[in-house]
Parts: sequence; structure tokens; C-alpha cells
Amino acid sequence: MLARLAPAFAVVTALTVPVLTLPVLTLPALAVPMPGAPRAARAAAASASQPVPRVMAALGDSISTGFNACGWYVSCTARSWSTGDSREVNSHYARLSAISGTLQKNNLTFAAPGATSADLLGQMRKAIAAKADYVTILIGAQDACTRTEQAMTPVATYRARLDAALAELRSGVPGARVFFAGIPDLRRLWQIGKGNALARTFWTTGRLCQSMLAEPTSGRRPDVERRARVRARVIAYNRAAAGACAAYGPDCRTDRGAVFSYPFTLDHVSKWDYFHPNTAGQRVLAERTYERGFTWIDPR
Repeated sequence: MLARLAPAFAVVTALTVPVLTLPVLTLPALAVPMPGAPRAARAAAASASQPVPRVMAALGDSISTGFNACGWYVSCTARSWSTGDSREVNSHYARLSAISGTLQKNNLTFAAPGATSADLLGQMRKAIAAKADYVTILIGAQDACTRTEQAMTPVATYRARLDAALAELRSGVPGARVFFAGIPDLRRLWQIGKGNALARTFWTTGRLCQSMLAEPTSGRRPDVERRARVRARVIAYNRAAAGACAAYGPDCRTDRGAVFSYPFTLDHVSKWDYFHPNTAGQRVLAERTYERGFTWIDPR
């Protein structure tokens, strides 16, 4: 049978059939709007943003009071990274005020020179009494900067004090936003200042942060190890603050290590004590912390 069909197949395959080529029409892609898409995007952005607070408060130690940033051994709150109103610093308060006028003149500083984590609850109670709905906290440098290494605050105690202060805020001002700035790297301060005779003089005469800065030129093993342990304690404090912030919930942010890791130099340190941030240092603190905080919108 196949043999008889073969000639027929041969005839068919020998035929050449012309192929008609039709032009291909390319249709422009049609953008089909999804119902409610822009509205959903705006809603998502709004939910991720926070209304500018009506009252903000800075809690912590001398760093947040702008100590030695504009005068001889005095606080200079105008140059605080948190609540200052100096254009040279461009603080959280200044940036928030530029977004909305709701915060104008409601920048309170309850931070105090020499404060440790033991003082945080008292400062928080003042913020609650003022109905602060945005609180910045930078606390712990004085817990590590003690006369001796042994006098440093235990990490568990530090964490418990932070938890107690945040619990008070949650109860007193529900929904208040909190920002934790990290404690700077104290060993870096020693590294950049140990070769400066004036810095060593201020550190020794003023007995500043002796747990870290004692015997600044010593390379002996006990001193090297002491500095490493103090630095490790600061790292542990920063981690404890991050843990306390996470436990507080989505209304809390940290700088995620931005302050601790910043490679500051003596150009960022006050020449009146070679310890506190000067105006340039406060400006860096404001920049590094604000950009890692909340996204704010005008509530009006």
C-alpha cells in the first residue's frame, strides 16, 4: 500500500505553493489602570509616615544638652542635635519645624549633664507631664564613663532602666514616638586624642571618662584590655537599647549603629574639654540620626 502511495506523495511534495506574507500589525501596549491603585499607594505611604509631633523632648546626658558646644563648660541647648534651634546644627526639631508649624517652640530638653540610665525614668516623667509625643534618648555614655572600670553600670541594670522608662511613656502618652541615638565609640575618642597634648591634659586634669581615658599614652596590656572591655560595654548598651526599642514596638526607632560607627575626628570635638561634640559634632549627630528615624508628614 505504501509503495502505491509513494508516487502521489512525490507529486505533492514537488508542487511549490506560493506563500502570502501579511504585514504584522504591532499594537501599542495598553496601560490598564487598576481600580484604586493610586489611592492604595497613597494610603500605604501615609500609613508608613508619622504626623509631625506637637511636643518633643530630649532625654539623656550632656551630649543632648549641647554641653560645651558654644560656651565654656555650659549647656548650649540651641545646638543640641535633638531639640536645638541653631541653623548650624539643623537638629531634629529644626527639620520637623520645617515640615509643619505644629511643633514651633515645643522643643523641651530634660537631658542633663552627668545623667546616667538611673536618671532616665525621672526625665521620662517630665516628658510625660509635658505630653511629649516624640522623645529622643541618648543615654549611657556616663554609665560607661566612670572613675573605674568596675563602677560601670551592669548591662542588665541598664536594660531594666530603659524598659521601665519606656513602660512609663507607653502608659502616660500612648502612641508616643521614641528615637534612640547610639552611644558614640569611646575608644575612638581615645584613638584620635591620645596624641594631642591638650586633649591628654583635659582628660587627666578633669578626670574625664577614666574608665577609658586613664593612662592615655600607655600601650601596656592591662590598659589595652581595659579599653577593649569598656568599648565592649558600650556596644552591649547599644544592643540593650535596640532590644528595649524593639520591645516598645513600631513606634520606636534606633540609629542602627550610625552614631557608634561614625569616624569622627577632633574637628567634631569641643576644644574646651576634648570630650563633648562641638557644633560640627552635633550637626553630624543630627544628620546621622534623623535620616534613620521616622518619615514625617504635616498633620494639618
